[in-house]
Amino acid sequence: MRLFTAVYPSAEASAHLDLAVGGVGGAAVPDPGAGLRWVPRAQRHVTLVFHGTVPDGALPGYVATLREALAQVEPFPLSLAGSGTFGGRTLWVGLRDDVPALRRLGALASDVAAGEGMPARERSGGRPHVTVARASTVRGGERRQARRERRAPEPAAPFAQWARALAVYSGPAWTVERVHVVASELGAGRSGGPAHTDVAALPLGQAVDG
Repeated sequence: MRLFTAVYPSAEASAHLDLAVGGVGGAAVPDPGAGLRWVPRAQRHVTLVFHGTVPDGALPGYVATLREALAQVEPFPLSLAGSGTFGGRTLWVGLRDDVPALRRLGALASDVAAGEGMPARERSGGRPHVTVARASTVRGGERRQARRERRAPEPAAPFAQWARALAVYSGPAWTVERVHVVASELGAGRSGGPAHTDVAALPLGQAVDG
């Protein structure tokens, strides 16, 4: 089972982001072009820890221990703000408000996973973000086909212009109240993307009964 641990923007925050992306992308948003893929709204998340492939038997202990640890963590505010790309081929939107609390949450989840013998690559300690869209790499065959058709191949950095337009973006705040442990099945989702399934949704700041 391929897993990650994450928090999700509120429905209001995601809807506000949709309006902003539509404003800079226009008609290109529903059909961004060959080799470009939007992350479905329901899958937009902030990765705290990426686990990779995890044996099924390791999961219950991680979920139970993480639930207990999160009982000591108070909910905190986040909002989406700013934008950029990774290599020009992954479009992301950044975060503001209590980002230090987000980083502490990521470190906590990473420590719990390591203590339960699970892989744990913390993702919130550097530049926490929500991925909005991805582009596949232009392969040699596609370049040759483009030359035969006397057209330019897909641009090497298709999202750079949108990232510049969204650099001043500022979305509404929401309160992070729970952490999700998510199973990801590559290639099983829409347009060949991954399919995400919640394994557990664990509340912050709530005592564990029993």
